[in-house]
Amino acid sequence: MTHTASKTPKLWLIITAAAFILLITIGMRMTLGLFVQPVVNTTELSIAQFSLIIAVFQLMWGVSQPLSGALADRFGAFRVLSGGAVLLVCACLIAPNIPTYWGLMIAVGLLLAFGTGSGGFSIIMGQVAAQVPTHKRGLASGLVNAGGSAGQFLFAPLVQGLVVLPEVGWTGTFYVWGAIALLILPVSWWLAGGNNAAHTQHAQATHGQSLGESVKTAFKTPSYILLHLSFFACGFHIAFLVTHLPTEVALCGLPATVASTSIAIIGLANIAGCMFSGWCTGRFKGKHVLFGLYASRVAMVLIYIFSPKTDFNFYIFAAALGFTWLATVAPTAAVTGKLFGTRYLATLFGLVMLTHQIGGFLGSYIGGIVITQFGDYGWMWYADAVLAGTAALLVLPVREPETA
Repeated sequence: MTHTASKTPKLWLIITAAAFILLITIGMRMTLGLFVQPVVNTTELSIAQFSLIIAVFQLMWGVSQPLSGALADRFGAFRVLSGGAVLLVCACLIAPNIPTYWGLMIAVGLLLAFGTGSGGFSIIMGQVAAQVPTHKRGLASGLVNAGGSAGQFLFAPLVQGLVVLPEVGWTGTFYVWGAIALLILPVSWWLAGGNNAAHTQHAQATHGQSLGESVKTAFKTPSYILLHLSFFACGFHIAFLVTHLPTEVALCGLPATVASTSIAIIGLANIAGCMFSGWCTGRFKGKHVLFGLYASRVAMVLIYIFSPKTDFNFYIFAAALGFTWLATVAPTAAVTGKLFGTRYLATLFGLVMLTHQIGGFLGSYIGGIVITQFGDYGWMWYADAVLAGTAALLVLPVREPETA
């Protein structure tokens, strides 16, 4: 009893620290779409060009997931998290001072991507899984994941409120982001236990498979491939919406505040969704939780397509969709951990996130091409529904072990 009681405060502190880092990094990642109209209106960039920059951001964020996971497995989580915070600050200083296509491509497409990615799901979930008891991982992951949703909820009105102020604008908003990014440094030091915890874990792993052997084993496992394919569809879906929802709102003749409010509602609803997903993951098979989440997205998108485009309907759509938004992360990470253990979870789940972001790249980029060529998103919504349905079907054959 004493042992359990002594561990409880640390468990909650771990969850809080991990959720706080995701609050910042996911908050930034999920509100980039709010910069599209301000940047296009004040620079020489077109929507297609800035959509490509965000698409590259999505892809590079995905690349950063297995890379940051592998670096954390090798050198310690704190070095990766703190390095990511430095990249974030650099990105936020460069973007407003070089507002050209290539300047923003470097600042947003590369530096901001690797900065937010270094404090993303793979490394954070890896840290939590390594420090939380097996029977509590599902709920803990859901609570941590809710931190990312809270970031979206808080950052959306923050960004929208700042970019419309003449004395701040989108350029000044990046400076605010840079200051916020510095908060990651002290929190990451505590979460990672400095350098010692990660190095201890690495030393303890020398008796098992190497990182390379674990990756090879994973890619020979059909269930792992199915997780990749389903998460590809998930990435396309999320990136298309987070990038192009503000433009969709504008096409419907509604004010920009409807877009920022919708994005905030998505984040708020997903706080509950993530916690519910984490609770379900601790009690049911992760693949069944994923099936329910993906299948519900199909219904939501189809209802949206045939509904009147009013501000109220956008808010209802945002709330319903938000409940599933990042809720897929906890069960996907849990299934990956059950299949291969937690030692290299940061890397193996990071590779799944990379596939997710390849889908994200296509969702952002193709959406930009479609709006430029046709003047609306039209068939993109139907493609979105088809991919969500495909993801639901792909997870069912996954051979999920009973325990991690």
